[in-house]
Amino acid sequence: MRLTVIGTGYLGATHAICMAVLGHEVLALDRDLDRLEALAGGRVPFHEPGLPEMLRKALDSGRLRFTDDVAEVAAFGDVHFVCTGTPQLPGSMGADLSQVEGAVTALAPHLERPCLVVGKSTVPVGTAERLAATLAALAPAGDAAGLAWNPEFLREGHAIEDTLRPSRLVLGVTSDDARERLEAAFAPLLAAGVPCVVTDLATAELVKVAANSFLATKISFINAMAEVCEASGADVHQLAAALSLDDRIGGRFLKPGLGFGGGCLPKDIRAFIHRAEELGTGHSVRFLREVDDINQRRRGRTVELVREAAGGDLRGVRVCVLGAAFKPHSDDVRDAPALDVARRLHEEGARVVVVDPQALDNARRTHPELEYAGSALEAAAGAHVVALLTEWDQFRGLDPARLGAVVERRAVVDARGALDPVAWRAAGWTHRGLGAA
Repeated sequence: MRLTVIGTGYLGATHAICMAVLGHEVLALDRDLDRLEALAGGRVPFHEPGLPEMLRKALDSGRLRFTDDVAEVAAFGDVHFVCTGTPQLPGSMGADLSQVEGAVTALAPHLERPCLVVGKSTVPVGTAERLAATLAALAPAGDAAGLAWNPEFLREGHAIEDTLRPSRLVLGVTSDDARERLEAAFAPLLAAGVPCVVTDLATAELVKVAANSFLATKISFINAMAEVCEASGADVHQLAAALSLDDRIGGRFLKPGLGFGGGCLPKDIRAFIHRAEELGTGHSVRFLREVDDINQRRRGRTVELVREAAGGDLRGVRVCVLGAAFKPHSDDVRDAPALDVARRLHEEGARVVVVDPQALDNARRTHPELEYAGSALEAAAGAHVVALLTEWDQFRGLDPARLGAVVERRAVVDARGALDPVAWRAAGWTHRGLGAA
C-alpha cells in the first residue's frame, strides 16, 4: 500500500520505518528539516535499540522517503497516519491538541480522492469525532476521505517489537471501507495472529488512556504499599514478590521504586482526568489524582533518603546521580524522575554530578545547572552519596568495591531496587532503598 506518516517524532519515525520494512511504500512528512535530513541520511535523532538498523533497511529498500510537502503527501497516500504529539497544556491538566488538529487541517484541503486519515496520537475521547467533521468540511473528496483511530502502544526501548509484534491492534472505524483499508495496512500482523479489536472511534480513543491509567495505578499502588512498609518495618520487595504469585495480580508493573515518568503516563492520566471532568464524570476517575500524587511523593522521599545519607544537610555535599533518562534503553528525559530528584538536590545546595549511558545531551539541555560525567567512576569520584535513579544494566552491574575506592563516603541510595543490598553492605556501604525499614 501507499502510506504516509505525518510527524516523525518517536512514534512517527518508528511507524514509518516499520511499515516500510513490512513492505509498504511510505512517505513521511515533517516541518523539521533537520530531522528530515537526519532520517533521510540514515540517522535516528533519538535513542531506540535496533531502530537505526531498521531505518537503513527501509531506506535501502527504496520504500521509505521523507518530505516537508503536504500536497505531495496528500497525492501519494491511500492511508495517512497522523503521529504528532499531544503534550500537556501549560498551566492545565488538559492535552495540547494543536499538532494533531494542525496536521488534519493542513492535509484535508489537498485530499481530492478516496483515502483514510488515521489518528495514532493519544487524544481525549471525542477528538476523533470532531476531527472527522473537520475533515469532511475541508477535504475536496468529501465523505470519501474517511477518518479512523488506531492508538499506539509503544514502550520506549521496545518500539520495534511493539510495532511489528504488538500485543493487540485496535481499529476505531465508522465504515467497512475504513476497516478494510486498515486491515490491508496491517495484513502482515493480522496474518501472524496479532489480536485485533474493531470498534468505534470513542472506544479506540479510550483504550490507550485507560491502559496507561491502569498501569500507572498498579505502579502507584505498590509505591503506596512502600510508604506503609517504611512506616511499619515491613519489606515492600518481599511484599511485591508475594503479591506477584497471585495470578489475578501478577508481577508486571508491581515494582516499587521512584515511580513513572516520561512523555506518556503522567500527561495521559492528567488529560484523562481533565476530559472526564469536562464530561461530568470526574468523580469516576478521582482516584487517578491520588495515583499521580503517590508518584510525585516518591521523588520527595528519595530526596529525603539522600539527605539522611548525607547527615541531614545537603549544602556542599557531592552527590553522584546514576541515571537521567526516565527509564533504561531510552534517552527521553521528559518528566524524568531521576532529573527531577537531581534538580531538587541541587536546589538544596548539593553539588550534583549526573551520568547516563544515553540521555546526557538531552539532560544538559533541560538542566544546565547540573554537572555531568562520562562514566560512573568519574561521577562518583569524591562523592558523599551515590543515588541510583535509573536502573540501567550498567549501573546494576557496578562493582561496589571498585566504586567504593573513589568515593568520599560509602553511602548509596537505591531508588529503583536494582542493587543487591547484601553485596553492597558487605563492601562497606550503607544502603538505603525505598520501601524498606
